[in-house]
Amino acid sequence: MSRPVHFEIHAGDPERARRFYETVLGWKIEQWGDQPYWIVTTGPDGEPGINGGLLPRPGPAPEPGAPVNAYVLTVQVDDLDATLAKAIGEDATMALDKALMPGVGWLAYITDPEGNVLGLLQPESPA
Repeated sequence: MSRPVHFEIHAGDPERARRFYETVLGWKIEQWGDQPYWIVTTGPDGEPGINGGLLPRPGPAPEPGAPVNAYVLTVQVDDLDATLAKAIGEDATMALDKALMPGVGWLAYITDPEGNVLGLLQPESPA
C-alpha cells in the first residue's frame, strides 16, 4: 500500500503563500538554500502527518470556479470555525461550506490566496 510522503503547494506569490500557511495553520516554512523552493514543516517529528514544499507556480493560476485538477490536501484542525475565520482574514475564500461528515467530523474547503483548494477537517469528538 502506498502512502503520501510529501505534498507541494504551487503559488504565484510564494511569500504571500508562506505568510498565509504560517498564519492560518502554524506551519514552519523555510527556503531551501538559494533555490526557489521552500520546505513546509507541518508538525513535530514522530507525530502522524506529512511535510511538503512550496514553489513558484509553473503556469497560470486556476480560474475561479474551475474544477479541481490536482489532489486536494485536507488538514486536521482543532477548531474549524476559528481556522475558517483566520483563513478568511488572510484573504482565503470559501470553496465549499462547512458540513458535517457523520462519523468523521466537520469539513470545509477554502481557496487560498494563490487559488489552491485546501480542505479543513475538525474531527468528531469521541463520545
